[in-house]
This record gives sequence, C-alpha cells and structure tokens, in this order.
Amino acid sequence: MKTFQKIFMQSKLLMLLWISWGHLTVQGTDVQLYTPYTHIAVPPGESLNYSVDIINRDSIIKTCDLYLADFPRNWDYKFTANNWDVSQIAVLPGQTKTIMLQVNVPFAVNKGNYTFNIAAKGLATLPLTVNVTQKGSLKSEFTVDQASMQGTASSNFTYRAHLKNQTGEKQLFALSTQVGPGWEVVFKPNYQQATSVEIEPNQSKDISIEIKPPHAVNAGKYSIPVEATTGKTHAHLDLEVEITGRFALELTTPTGLLSSSITAGGEKQIDLLVKNTGSSPLENIRVSASKPQKWEVKFKPDTIPFLRADENAVVVATVKAYEKSIPGDYVVSMTAQTSEAVSNMSMRLSVKTSLLWGWMGILIIVVTLGGVVFLFKKYGRR
Repeated sequence: MKTFQKIFMQSKLLMLLWISWGHLTVQGTDVQLYTPYTHIAVPPGESLNYSVDIINRDSIIKTCDLYLADFPRNWDYKFTANNWDVSQIAVLPGQTKTIMLQVNVPFAVNKGNYTFNIAAKGLATLPLTVNVTQKGSLKSEFTVDQASMQGTASSNFTYRAHLKNQTGEKQLFALSTQVGPGWEVVFKPNYQQATSVEIEPNQSKDISIEIKPPHAVNAGKYSIPVEATTGKTHAHLDLEVEITGRFALELTTPTGLLSSSITAGGEKQIDLLVKNTGSSPLENIRVSASKPQKWEVKFKPDTIPFLRADENAVVVATVKAYEKSIPGDYVVSMTAQTSEAVSNMSMRLSVKTSLLWGWMGILIIVVTLGGVVFLFKKYGRR
C-alpha cells in the first residue's frame, strides 16, 4: 500500500511539473528574442545596429508588438524590416523573422552603462546593455588667446585660436566667417591655409586666423564672427579689430602745376597744398626741401601742428636761386612727413638771366658800336 501511494505521489508530481512546463512554454518560451551582441561599448554619438531574431516556437501565428522598455531618456531608436519602419510583426509557427534595431546614442551623454529591453509585448523580452565609454557633449570649444587687436588700416592682424572637439567622435570642422567687402580672413590650421580641419574626439587644434582690413577702411571697431561647424556640432568665436585710422598724406600745389621759372639770384614764392587724405588726424607735419647747391628754400610755416582727416593746409615756399646759376632747368624736391605718413613733390624751376644783365649787355654792345663809329669818323679818311 505504501509503495502504491509513493508511486501515486511521484506520478502526481510529474504531472504538475509537466503542466507547469507547458504553462511556462505558453507564457514565456513560445516566442524568443535573440541577438548575438547584448553588451556593446561605444563613444558618445554612435549609432548601433542590432540584428534581432524573433523566434516562434508555438503552433500558432504570433503577432508581436515591438518596443524598447526602460529606454534612456533623449536617446532614440527605430525597428526596420525590408527598409520599412515597423512596430509590429507576425511570425508563422516554427519560423523566425529578423528585424533591424537602430539605437542612436546622443552626443550629450554621461559616461556609464545603459541597460534597456527589447520587448515583444506580453511575449518576450531581451535585455541589452550599452557602455558609453566617455562623457560627451554637443558643443565644441573655440577660444582665442587675445580676442581684440588694434592697428592701422595697413596692419595685418593675426589671432591664435584653439578649437576643441568635445564630442565623442572625430569631426571635420568647416571654418568660415562673414565680413564686409574688402576684408580678407585666412585660416591656417597646421600652418597651412585651409577652410576645414579634422579633429579627433576630445582633442584640440591650434588655428592661426589672419585678418587684413580694406585699404580705405574708416577708423573704428569691427566685429569679425568666426564659425567652426559640422553636421552635428558647431563652435562660435567673436574677434574684434580696432582700426585707429588710415594715415595718408599728399603734398602738391593748389593748381597741380609742378613747374615754374626763376631768375638767377632771384626769389620765387610757391604755394604748396598739404592734404590729409587718410581717415585719421595727423600731427606735427614737417615740411622740408632738397635743393640745388647754394640755393635757399624757406617754408612758412615749416610745421603744421594738426590736420584732421580730409582737411588741407597751405604752406608758402620761398625759393631763392643762386645768383650765378647757369640758365636751365633745376629741380627742388619738397617733402611733407609725419611719423605715420610721408609725401614727396618735385618742382621744376627754369632759371633765366636777370634783366639787369640783359640791359648791361645791350649797353656794352651800344658802347662798343659807338666807339667803332667814333674811331671810323676820326681816322677813316686817312
């Protein structure tokens, strides 16, 4: 009797186990999810592509609603099959269907492990883990040693900038700027002129930025915006150029005539026009001359204390020719200059004999002729 009871109890236990196994098969193992790579390490900004098998071990068709459970915030994903986005798939009994899962890790993400589940609603789940190997960011850093420089319109401004890729993958940055007509901006990463630069994750590159203003630019402050952009990130830098002015000077005459005449030993007054043709004031403009030997040149005034942009000043040059100058053309070179600008002018002067010497010559000729006539009358008949 005891043996019979023991056999009965064992049979009952086996029956319960069989029922339980059948129940588990229906509830949890009739549909299975499978992918070979369940733990992947990637940098920020990476896109992961999983091949996921949906296995139907049941004897009926299974319709699976697909989603990701416990998915990290700000990440995104999609299921695809045959180039279609899918969210539900039907699997015949005893067959397997394969879908693709794309998971996009954002750039702005902290370092660490992120675990989520592929779920076929009410049928099966498959845990996946993504290990983000480093802290990421959407931004890149653009800095400069000195953002503002001062100089004249003829100056070249060179800035030393540093561009850091703070994302989790290598980036090709396009370098650009928006400036007005006549401005020239040249980028030199690696000491070579270029319009782009490639930077590894969390690495920096030094970039030389050379700026040349237009020749006729007015004095003032100018902002030069500089951009470093990719399809996923960008960095901005504002440079400033302060133009103190363009210094330019012109020395001429009011009429533009650069020739005249003078008598030997005589004086000639010549009006000179000193023009400030730049965009900045000029101070202490000195006027001087380079003259033929033993000539004299004096200026009134010989120094102009201050001259605003686009203003003129008149200087009177008094030129005295050497009294024994041989008739002909002589050149007197005149210069107006400051510490910032200089202008030269050449005046051609034709020397003529003095009228006094002419009359004296005529008188000598007349006296000579008179003497000849007298001698002819007195001794001519003998």
